[in-house]
Amino acid sequence: MPFFTVDGQALHYIDQGSGPAVLLAGSYLWDQAMWAPQIAALSPHYRVIALDLWGHGESGRLPEGTASLDDIARQALALLDHLDIDRVTLVGLSVGGMWGVRLALSAPQCINGLVLMDTYVGVEPEPTRQYYFSLFKQIEETGEISEQLLDIVVPIFFRPGIDPQSALYQDFRAKLAAYSSDRLRESIVPMGRITFGRDDLLPRLSELNAASTLVMCGDQDKPRPPSEAKEMAELIGCPWALVPEAGHISNLENPQFVTEALFAFLNERNR
Repeated sequence: MPFFTVDGQALHYIDQGSGPAVLLAGSYLWDQAMWAPQIAALSPHYRVIALDLWGHGESGRLPEGTASLDDIARQALALLDHLDIDRVTLVGLSVGGMWGVRLALSAPQCINGLVLMDTYVGVEPEPTRQYYFSLFKQIEETGEISEQLLDIVVPIFFRPGIDPQSALYQDFRAKLAAYSSDRLRESIVPMGRITFGRDDLLPRLSELNAASTLVMCGDQDKPRPPSEAKEMAELIGCPWALVPEAGHISNLENPQFVTEALFAFLNERNR
């Protein structure tokens, strides 16, 4: 498995296929395996890179001094440099979109296209920020994501009608339950505070290239509702699309729709 050491820690990524480069940046609490349907479909045509956030999947702990999403964007840009990739289409879902916008603003010459999925780069609304921070405090104090917390956290990521006995739901729940106390305290909780304590980038969205940007959102996404996607798309001046029958992890709840949309976007960007 490939690793890249940046800021003293080993960042895990996969690098599959050849052709124009695509960087898949996923959600908080999910590893690069969340992109499995898209990696399988895209990698015969594109060079697909997907990374694990710090403390997620096979990546090391959150590096000392990593204090903001700008740091995460800088570390991802260092990975692209390491891989000799000078142009990439970045597909960022949730926190992947939050730091993906920062990468696009800091290194626009590197961005061939930008897809922002189920994400929001404004500040977290204060009631939800306080609520999430209270959950982080519980996790930090107990060193676990308890059964009661799993009942709260897991449904956030899916559309309301999902079968809670489905493999997708149960596998995610089992992954969260298996986190060690060290990993939770050293990486997961601080990464959550970085994510939900982010600053406001809405005023800078007009700096993005509208012609090479697409916003997508699950039509039943609760934490990042379609109204936020519409707001961002209007500020950018780019198209936006709703993913039918999908919640926050829209690429897994409706993989066919998302994959087809990505193919259409990538083919347009790589003519």
